[in-house]
Amino acid sequence: MEVVICGDVGEMGRLAGDVVTGLVRSRPDAVLGVATGSSPRPVYADLVARVRAGTLDLSGVRTFSLDEYVGLPADHPSAYRAEIRQQLTDPAGIPEGQVHSPPGDADDLPAAAAAYERLIEDAGGIDVQLLGLGSDGHIAFNEPGSSLASRTRVKTLTRRTREDNARFFDGDVDAVPTHCLTQGLATIRAARHVVLLAAGEGKARAAAELVEGAVSARWPATVLQWHPHVTVLLDEPAASRLELADYYRETWAHKPDWQGL
Repeated sequence: MEVVICGDVGEMGRLAGDVVTGLVRSRPDAVLGVATGSSPRPVYADLVARVRAGTLDLSGVRTFSLDEYVGLPADHPSAYRAEIRQQLTDPAGIPEGQVHSPPGDADDLPAAAAAYERLIEDAGGIDVQLLGLGSDGHIAFNEPGSSLASRTRVKTLTRRTREDNARFFDGDVDAVPTHCLTQGLATIRAARHVVLLAAGEGKARAAAELVEGAVSARWPATVLQWHPHVTVLLDEPAASRLELADYYRETWAHKPDWQGL
């Protein structure tokens, strides 16, 4: 696990954008795992800017979203499908047929979850998975207590997660669905490279547990300690509880350019 403490979210977005750009230049039909929420937005803004500047072509990329609310229609403005289209795939010119999300409005959710797993497998797996980090340590919608071996499935959202996401529902926590369809922790861990972003003091405890804590279902993101290629991008407030912060700064400052992220 590599930890990079950044000056601001703009730097975080640029570094993650460099990872995606390098991947796509070597493999134009790359498979990108995408997340929603505030954390990955600087990455999407960076990628869209590169596309508009003519330095990056994402038209061959296939995307797979981490999760979706159960019960929201596909065209609901707060559905994650709508957010990914708005923030990334439409402005970046990724054709709709190459954009995939868990179907939270399916009639048979367990069957839809299994089909989504097969769809990822048939695509060759995820090359780069972008992740945010919940203040309670969840990644995707794998809440505390989730099985570290879990696959795509239905999960019940905690009150805390629903309160955190109420800002996307005009501040009304009761409008936030209570269930979701989410990739599991084992699904996420199967990606070849994971890039996790976290910003703000509210993420500091979760970031410290992720990087320096014990692997535990209490803090689901800690399962990433078992992954061979994880990049953690933090701003200063999110890194404020790291005991080894000075070491991470030193290793980043002296990292050879040829290694990349």
